[in-house]
Amino acid sequence: MKPSLAKGTRDFSSEEVFRRKFIINTLQNNFELFGFQPLETPSFENLSTLTGKYGEEGDRLIFKILNSGDYASKTKDEDWNSKNSQKLISQISEKALRYDLTVPFARYVTMNHGTMTFPFKRYQIQPVWRADRPQKGRFREFYQCDADVVGSESLWQEVELVQLYLQSFSDLKIPVTLHLNNRKILSGLAEYAGISKHLIEFTVALDKLDKIGKEGVIKELLEKNISQTSIDKLEFLFEQTDDSMENLLLLKEKFVEDDLGFKGVEELEFVFNKCLDLGISLENLKFDITLARGLDYYTGAIFEVKADEVAMGSIGGGGRYDNLTEVFGVKNIPGIGISFGLDRIYLVMEELGLFPQSIENSVKYLFANYGERESLEALKVIFQLRKNGISAELYPESAKLKKQFTYAEKKGIPNLVFFGEQEISENKITIKNLESGEQKTLSINEFLN
Repeated sequence: MKPSLAKGTRDFSSEEVFRRKFIINTLQNNFELFGFQPLETPSFENLSTLTGKYGEEGDRLIFKILNSGDYASKTKDEDWNSKNSQKLISQISEKALRYDLTVPFARYVTMNHGTMTFPFKRYQIQPVWRADRPQKGRFREFYQCDADVVGSESLWQEVELVQLYLQSFSDLKIPVTLHLNNRKILSGLAEYAGISKHLIEFTVALDKLDKIGKEGVIKELLEKNISQTSIDKLEFLFEQTDDSMENLLLLKEKFVEDDLGFKGVEELEFVFNKCLDLGISLENLKFDITLARGLDYYTGAIFEVKADEVAMGSIGGGGRYDNLTEVFGVKNIPGIGISFGLDRIYLVMEELGLFPQSIENSVKYLFANYGERESLEALKVIFQLRKNGISAELYPESAKLKKQFTYAEKKGIPNLVFFGEQEISENKITIKNLESGEQKTLSINEFLN
């Protein structure tokens, strides 16, 4: 049988791994600059830990793991015969691959809060899995790079996370716009339109505006039994100006009699004003009233990052989730977090040609192979180079020099080293730079120093 990859997964070549490490190292450096500490959790969790945290749509995308052994014998005959998948899941699957890093983090906090120092700041860079339909920039296995703060309700955390986002993407040289909204504003809009009982359906549909357009959102709202009268009251959502502060002021007027919506506007105003005071341009920040990020656990600020010059979905997102640990029985631990989409960031950087050439190959010197004696002497020099932190290798076979040249060029090794019988007798070494064609001979000590 011809081998193939599972849909939505990929192999990574050495070049791709070098590039991914470049992104990860950039993010990790910024996480630690901002005071976040590393954490890792298992690749799979109890299914009960994950379900009910992402909304109905998210629950469908969780990869379930079949119980080991004869799982079918433990099912109820009527459920098995009727092929009732919803009832069967709880009988044949107790574990699931993690859907994101935030819920496992909340589970970790719940289990360890008695020994933690709050506010607790953690970052986590690990793969997650979603049973989604694969498409450009969307995979079934992908990495998330998260930074979260728990144990603080301070809006300065929102301001700091805006800085973390913008500094990280600046270091990666990706021009971005950071879209912000607040879950309290969405709740206020639902109250304003008289559809509070349809809040989840409303926010899930609204979150798809950039994908399905105004007509698509209205159609979905009507299908969810939301009246045309309510939809008409929300018409202004689709007619926002480019001035974020003006949009916030207009919204404030509509929320005069809605305390929750009004508070959401005030929280966003604080974040925008403090960012402006810190010199952050409104060109990089946008109040996006239609941004919903259809996850049930957000309670306050919502973030989403989009690349300015590439047609791609969000390359980062997150928000405040003050009630998340309550589902695990622990109250009063507020939290806020953001995520960087490694795979989409990679695609954006590739399309814009932003990867430095220097990261794609770590080998600096290839020593030509002239035979057994020469190879032994070459390996002695290579040993010294490696002790000095310089990557070098010996061509494994005594082949024609043309073949060794070709190998170095294809691997992108910049220098070919000649250390044959004459060089060994004179205690010298000859180096040819394959990019410039320049060739020079040095003593071994000069070369090593």
